[in-house]
Amino acid sequence: QVQLVESGGGLVQAGGSLRLSCAASGSILSINDMGWYRQAPGKQRELVATMTNGGTTNYADSVEGRFTISRDNAKNTVNLQLNSLKPEDTAVYYCYANVRTSIFRTYDLWGQGTQVTVSS
Repeated sequence: QVQLVESGGGLVQAGGSLRLSCAASGSILSINDMGWYRQAPGKQRELVATMTNGGTTNYADSVEGRFTISRDNAKNTVNLQLNSLKPEDTAVYYCYANVRTSIFRTYDLWGQGTQVTVSS
């Protein structure tokens, strides 16, 4: 069974930091894009940051300069360092990966989500 398992998250005061981690497991040939999305109450899920397997990053404007994504292709892991957190960063954060499990099959995989709450 191919899955993404997240860790990290929690409650932090504004200005604080958190680190999210995500590991992909199962029968995976390769992973293309890997990263993080988030969904706040009453809002649509939105991109936070992604990284290609070649290392190219893409950040939401709202987190640029505060969040840093990193990835270990050999371990199929991705991390997100969240600094200078703001109350508006409060959301459920989802790990995402575009995985290839055979030469015929590539699909999007999502983690179960981890809550990040920033108090003012």
